[in-house]
Amino acid sequence: MTCLALTTSPAQADPLRIAFFHTELSRDGPGLLLRDIQRGKDAQVTAVVDVIAQASPDILVLRGIDWDLEARALDALAEVLITAGHPLPHRFTAQPNRGMPTGFDLNGNGRAGDPDDMQGYAEFTGQNGLAILSRWPIGTVTDATDMLWRDLPNALVPWPGQPDGSLDVLRLSSTAHWLAPIDAGDYGEVTIGTFAASTPVFDGEEDRNGRRNHDEIAFWAQLLDGALPYAAPADLIIAGHANLDPLRGDGRREAIRGLLDHPALQDPFPADILTVDWKRDDLEPMRLSYILPTQSWDIVASGVIWPEPGDPWLETVETASRHRLIWVDLERRSP
Repeated sequence: MTCLALTTSPAQADPLRIAFFHTELSRDGPGLLLRDIQRGKDAQVTAVVDVIAQASPDILVLRGIDWDLEARALDALAEVLITAGHPLPHRFTAQPNRGMPTGFDLNGNGRAGDPDDMQGYAEFTGQNGLAILSRWPIGTVTDATDMLWRDLPNALVPWPGQPDGSLDVLRLSSTAHWLAPIDAGDYGEVTIGTFAASTPVFDGEEDRNGRRNHDEIAFWAQLLDGALPYAAPADLIIAGHANLDPLRGDGRREAIRGLLDHPALQDPFPADILTVDWKRDDLEPMRLSYILPTQSWDIVASGVIWPEPGDPWLETVETASRHRLIWVDLERRSP
């Protein structure tokens, strides 16, 4: 496990730093995250901001931040980042599938409207969303969040017992799938592809979550292979939460292993990298978060903010989230 030393924001001549962080900032109801950020006394919010400021990314993807219609929680967090000395003035978020009703009894308990009957599991609309923050303006985002699950080639649906008619409304994304172009100054055009996949567990023998997790990951390989109605940019950098370890835990590993081995992509991290510590005896640390650049980039460095035991910074990192911020430094590959 490695810890990133304190840095300042890179100059234009320095590598481009991309970071992904599953913050676990989500709260139990709408508006509560905004309240906690604005009060300025929430230890977790402070710790999340400190970790981000230490990493000093040029482009940052956040998971686990609640969406609201006016993006007030995201704006408030961005203001705190300015105070912490690491402004990321440009940002994008959109309504995720989490908490959006399907009208179907997907979990088979005889009633519709439960959190796992939604397009994506949530107690309320927008819980546990995604956001992108950047030093540079974010262009028009290609949003595949409304793509139907059945429209993915070779989709693993229907599952045994899936309600009749639900294929007509059920979306692939449990959270979102975005392609966000960013004109990053001297670094050139950058396209961030991000998502946050369903857990592969917490279901039954029908393996509904495992199937969906597999297919949400498979989206990216099919994009790169030209099998989807979206263009795959040459400058693509996938930064997302696959929610699946290629070596550990439960789930269908074919899609994540195929993505890691895809010839268009590079994996900047060693095979045994870890990104989450559950702090539970029955669950080992795993790799769930990923940054995967295409071959148009040279990898300069990569790391995980995970201090060694005994380091006083470890308390801040663990207060922020069970998940660790990961980062990659990139340079444009010469033709």
